[in-house]
Amino acid sequence: MSNLVRRHWWIWASMRYLALVSLGYYFAWLLRFDFAIPSTEMGSFYRGFAIVVSVKLLICLILGLKMERWWGQHQSFHDLIRLLGTSLLTSLVAGAMIFAIVGREFPRSVYFLDPLICFLLIGGARFASRLYDEVKTQFFAKPGEQKGLLIYGAGVAGVALAREIRSNEKLGYKVLGFLDDDPAKRGMHLMGLSVLGTGEDAPRIVASLNQRMANQRQKMTVAEIAVAMPAATGLQVRAAVARGEAAGVNCRIVPGLGELISGKLAVGKMREISVTDLLGRDAVPLDQESVSQSIANRVVLVTGAAGSIGSELCRQIAQLEPTRLVALDVAESPLFFLEQELRQKHPNLDLVIEVGDIRDANHMERVIEDKGVESIYHAAAFKHVPMMERQVCEAVRNNVIGTWNLVQAARRSKVSNFVLISTDKAVNPSSIMGLTKRVAELIVSSQAAPDHRGKKRFVAVRFGNVLVSNGSVVPIFQKQIASGGPVMVTHPDMRRYFMTVQEAVHLVMQAGALGQGSEVFLLDMGKPVKIMDLARNMIRLAGFEPDEDIEIKVSGMRPGEKLFEELSLGQEDLIPTAHPKIRSVRGRPLTMLELAPWLAELQHRLVRRDGMAVTRHLATLVPEYRPSVATPEPLPGFALAASHENEAHPSEILAETKSLAAGAGAGNSGLHPATSN
Repeated sequence: MSNLVRRHWWIWASMRYLALVSLGYYFAWLLRFDFAIPSTEMGSFYRGFAIVVSVKLLICLILGLKMERWWGQHQSFHDLIRLLGTSLLTSLVAGAMIFAIVGREFPRSVYFLDPLICFLLIGGARFASRLYDEVKTQFFAKPGEQKGLLIYGAGVAGVALAREIRSNEKLGYKVLGFLDDDPAKRGMHLMGLSVLGTGEDAPRIVASLNQRMANQRQKMTVAEIAVAMPAATGLQVRAAVARGEAAGVNCRIVPGLGELISGKLAVGKMREISVTDLLGRDAVPLDQESVSQSIANRVVLVTGAAGSIGSELCRQIAQLEPTRLVALDVAESPLFFLEQELRQKHPNLDLVIEVGDIRDANHMERVIEDKGVESIYHAAAFKHVPMMERQVCEAVRNNVIGTWNLVQAARRSKVSNFVLISTDKAVNPSSIMGLTKRVAELIVSSQAAPDHRGKKRFVAVRFGNVLVSNGSVVPIFQKQIASGGPVMVTHPDMRRYFMTVQEAVHLVMQAGALGQGSEVFLLDMGKPVKIMDLARNMIRLAGFEPDEDIEIKVSGMRPGEKLFEELSLGQEDLIPTAHPKIRSVRGRPLTMLELAPWLAELQHRLVRRDGMAVTRHLATLVPEYRPSVATPEPLPGFALAASHENEAHPSEILAETKSLAAGAGAGNSGLHPATSN
């Protein structure tokens, strides 16, 4: 029977509407004749009845005002006004037809009584339906079916959530009251629910409610706190979560207006607290004007364009009206999807998709020259720390030689801005990945001197872990939680800096606008986050309890990892910039005369594919390198000199060394990947 009603709901709604219209018309006649309609008036009654019923139903269908399938759950003041207008319109048309057909014998007072009573009956029926839903949900739910809920935020969102929960028993909640940090709201009653106190009072309020329900022998307890503050900052949400945890209950957050408008969520659906809510700081804003000036009407190249940082760079650059955007990556499938997205969102953008490898120096030089590149954002890199410990030569070819290829091609072209995307792992590196990125920073900073073509600005940007980027800890934890655990944490004391991908890209673009040459830019990322705490919070946000529902295991530190990441070296000076949340560091940049022979020797060792020899050679340029795991043989003393170990230089390496040193000041030097015979 219920399935039949759902399939043909409009028939049942029409019958219900006609019943109420008929009843309203009948009551109007009863009131007119003091509940005793004379038999002499029955002719007028029946003719008027036929007209009223036909006209009112027909007009409703013509205007598209079909009877709502749900009468009570979604009614508002606007719906009440619409109902009043519809009642007046239908009664006016019906009254005109009655006057024309029945004539003066029809009682005049019925013309006024009919729309009034009809409006009261239909509105009352809708209110009764809503009242029935709320009463059934609140008072007649079976024991154990409902969970107690406190709503944190006695504002519009909180009231909307309480209304939705009361009218929808499928949600399985019973609202027990509100919390609000505004002391003026304490003691107020909203929808019959009290504002019980502030967020700081949560532990006391939860304990009191649980004790009261236990005394009343109710099985229900306060199970969750819903944070109904859509406009709250990350710091406020973090404080709310901490107060919920102090009370021993889970916290969820009501979605913001943007999520509701986009249709992603309904008011009654509470989203999990995102990891970005737990950063503990507000997102860093972008100086839009200066960034726009550095990108608008310029040809921009993004390497690693299909990656997490590179793709977001392309999205934001595309909005700033560059003359041309060149997106380069070696991974053609992700690059294909990026192209589809950008062409759909920016049909007028001059977009060039280039499949290429930064290790191919000739290809990089050809791309930069042929496309007329003026600004380069270099995001291409091998970044996975444990993997690169086992792939030393490939990490160096990509992160060091690939960067060198781009830098040299930029020196010989009209590129004026070059921004390298680096990492906090380059500071006092303990991994091959961090070591190669530090060398890449030194290569970029050595190019800062102006040449005969004008000043070229080569800068680097250094930041921490990017939330939800490919291969980062957050999506790994999410997959482990989804599979039922265990969640693997490498060390209980490990801490990391985190930032959103939007913040990372903002920093990169801001560096391109602020840079004068040879700087490394840093973002104020607040306090580092303990990975163990992150794992526990993510488990709780998924609705589980750490070490009870989802186990946390300590797996041990992996090769190349360290407990704490740093953002600057001890010998680097922190310098404020025009942006309040961005600082720069400047050390002594190396010169091309120093780098040229070192790079030639590196090429020689790469040809031999001797990972240990390559690592030792990198360490001569980065004396602060300290591997986190034991290496098969000890590293030599750290100094800016190549340790040749009785190895003879091939003649081509010697010739290239001399060429590099001689051409350093003129910008003619070049180092191309060597190939073995």
